[in-house]
Amino acid sequence: MTAERDVIVLVITLAAIVLFVVSGGLAVPQAVSEFFFAGHKADNVLLSALLLNIALIIFGWRRYRELRAEIEQRTRAEEQARLLAELDPLTGCLNRRSMAPATEKVRAAAHARGQAVAYCLIDVDHFKQINDVYGHVAGDNALVELCRRFHKVLPEEARLARLGGDEFAIVMPYDRDRPERVDDLVIRLFEQASIPFDLDRVTIEATICVGVTSDDPTEPGEEISAETLMHRADMAMYEAKKQGRNRYFWFEPSMESELRFRNELEIGIRRGLQNGEFEPFYEQQIDLESGDLVGFEMLARWRSPQLGMVSPETFIPVAEEIGLINELSEQLMKQALVDAREWDDSLSLSVNISPVQLRDPWFAQKLLKQMVAAKFPPYRLEIEITESCLHENVGMVRSMITSLRNQGVKVSLDDFGTGYSSFEQLRTLPFDRLKIDRSFIAELRQSEGRSRIVDAIVSLGRGLNLPITAEGVEDETILAALKDMGGLKAQGYIYGKPETADQVRQRLRLAGLLTERGHPLRRSDSTSTAPHEDHQRRIFYP
Repeated sequence: MTAERDVIVLVITLAAIVLFVVSGGLAVPQAVSEFFFAGHKADNVLLSALLLNIALIIFGWRRYRELRAEIEQRTRAEEQARLLAELDPLTGCLNRRSMAPATEKVRAAAHARGQAVAYCLIDVDHFKQINDVYGHVAGDNALVELCRRFHKVLPEEARLARLGGDEFAIVMPYDRDRPERVDDLVIRLFEQASIPFDLDRVTIEATICVGVTSDDPTEPGEEISAETLMHRADMAMYEAKKQGRNRYFWFEPSMESELRFRNELEIGIRRGLQNGEFEPFYEQQIDLESGDLVGFEMLARWRSPQLGMVSPETFIPVAEEIGLINELSEQLMKQALVDAREWDDSLSLSVNISPVQLRDPWFAQKLLKQMVAAKFPPYRLEIEITESCLHENVGMVRSMITSLRNQGVKVSLDDFGTGYSSFEQLRTLPFDRLKIDRSFIAELRQSEGRSRIVDAIVSLGRGLNLPITAEGVEDETILAALKDMGGLKAQGYIYGKPETADQVRQRLRLAGLLTERGHPLRRSDSTSTAPHEDHQRRIFYP
């Protein structure tokens, strides 16, 4: 529309110039003759037309210039809008929206030369921590500097994009016969990222994770789109994060299967919580000196209609990552307290607590509320926390342990020896028990019943007046070695695999260790004696 108006004004101006030439050729000589030589009087109509043409020429020319300026301004605005739509405003490189078409252009040019393209997805490790510690301005400056360093080592044909936050993408051509060139470039990217960022009064160090993939087809006729390249590079980058960060991985088809399984787990966990698919299982805990059953540890199990029986090693980490571990634990704890309420008062219930749950300052209050609702006596409950929890927030852990113990709940340190707890922490934190990790207990089998680490832990527990439980007791060699140490509790498959609540109820009923409304249920055999009851209490093998 502006261009049409531009042409119209230009035509009017040209017409005015033509009329000016015609009318001026007649009116000007008459005006000169009348003024200088007192000749015939000039034609006023021609003079008026001449003046009107002059005004039209001036107006038209000014309007033409204004329209041209308007067009140029709009063109610049459209170009600026295009740049804003295609470029990242912070770093000046491409953005997520423009990366896909840029990838296709690089691919087309590379394929025309008989080359393939590599796609790299880059994520800065723990960038949120950089923003939290140094501020968002410092974080933005670090991203700008990182982008500049990447540009410095990239080949001319490569394209760099900031997809958002601290995530970058690179697409570049490479010779199909020289894939190691891609590895060389990725290593240079790591070198650039590892150089400290000297910003305004701040020095920041960072590492990156990189996922790499290629459009070189693994199967004949396979078509790989730009979206597929990004998706595969993202899966490879996720693998790098999972393996410890500050590393890179090439995409492999198994990653896609693993990620699909991970997605099924997440969906299944959410659905399972709604449908009550999670249930507590119970593992026996035996006093090694007397052979008596003294309690059970509650273990989570998932009966998934789609996946079958899923072990906690599979679904617990996923539940922690997606923020559902608190809901899952509360659901299991509620059921376990109801189940254990029927057991004899001499039997304890041990429950392992996730480090994520310990970050909740109201955890102790929620647990006590659950015990009150279930009418479960606190002295029969033992909470197990892992050694790694002591490094996240010792102050909160100490407060929580103290709060629980004040209510009568016992607290044990689980997986002892696998973390980095100090002697000072063991001395000052009010633990009631130590549990030796199964990896150390397994050494008793390999070293014919002796392990310096187990001996040291047992000695340490006695020195701190802390009773000890050994996990993972699976054969007679280990059992005999632990019995020689004296004064220990043990649990493991040698006493049978973890059982459901119904199986435990049946076992306790046969042993006379089941109660109903607080009254013990004993065998009706009138000839039973105390030693016979003690014998029944000790037999817990399946």
